[in-house]
Amino acid sequence: MRSLAVTSSPDQQAAVERTATIRALNDTVRRNPTVGRAFITPAVCALPHDQRLALLRAVVGFTAFDAGNDPHNEHDFGAIELDGVSYFWKIDYFDQVYDMGSPDPANPHVTRRVLTIMRADEY
Repeated sequence: MRSLAVTSSPDQQAAVERTATIRALNDTVRRNPTVGRAFITPAVCALPHDQRLALLRAVVGFTAFDAGNDPHNEHDFGAIELDGVSYFWKIDYFDQVYDMGSPDPANPHVTRRVLTIMRADEY
């Protein structure tokens, strides 16, 4: 019996590596928002301090990635429920001056990441 070896093309391998790089950069920003820029929306800002901290801890510790919330495997979005309220967090990619989208989200030298935390109904 002959086994079939599964091989990937150089383009496929490069795409897998690019996604892994983007995912690692996004995880770094999510786990330590001070590495990039972080914003909270008015509804999150209006939360009592202890609830804002609990929400930030939930974002920093988020690991519930699946095909539904992370279809590109880049760890750039998550949904959290806290005290019966749904929240989203999202990472966006900008150029060096935060004027336009990044030309290459896998390149940290040309990309600035912005983490936004919002109540789901603000999306």
